[in-house]
Amino acid sequence: MRQIPVDTAAATVMVAKAPQPKVKDRRTGEIAVDADTGAKLMTVDVMFAAHEEVEILSITVPETGISGDLAMGTPVALTGLIARPWENEFNGQKRHGIAFRAVAVTSLADIAAKAKAA
Repeated sequence: MRQIPVDTAAATVMVAKAPQPKVKDRRTGEIAVDADTGAKLMTVDVMFAAHEEVEILSITVPETGISGDLAMGTPVALTGLIARPWENEFNGQKRHGIAFRAVAVTSLADIAAKAKAA
């Protein structure tokens, strides 16, 4: 599957919706897990602003990659953000989009506190 690295260096990123478990099957409520590590997956919605454009992105991240208090409005850093184009067919309808995944979402306040303590 094609993976496109996303450069976040020039972006302003803030939490739009606090982390929630990623649901694999809405009918059963089954929570998604990473196929390689078995870690529970979370979804964090962020406001991503770069080059005078603003988007709300829904990012999948392992639960172990969430660091600090990620309440709405919290400025965050995204580590290892990638975009993956996807396409499928459901009930005869073709659907497509872009899925976003990060290794970690970290509160900038948490990063600053750790730097100050060091």
